[in-house]
Amino acid sequence: MLKLKDGFVLKEIAGKCVAVPTGSDIDFNGMITLNPTAKTLWDCLAQGAEMEDLVAALLAAYDVEEETAVAHVADFVEKLKGLNFLV
Repeated sequence: MLKLKDGFVLKEIAGKCVAVPTGSDIDFNGMITLNPTAKTLWDCLAQGAEMEDLVAALLAAYDVEEETAVAHVADFVEKLKGLNFLV
């Protein structure tokens, strides 16, 4: 199961959705801007999700081919892993 580390807050700033770290065990200074697709995935990860759940969320929310959804999910998850945002 994939889950975001505790210590992030989502805010809307100037019409953009941003994730801001607030936890002391988050080694990141700044914020991340999320497009609507990334926000959909972020929301799923905040609750804990499997890769299949993330793909299903994109397929339900957007008119996209499954192959495209799988690629976007894999890319997003790898970026979050690289930033050490997942537990």
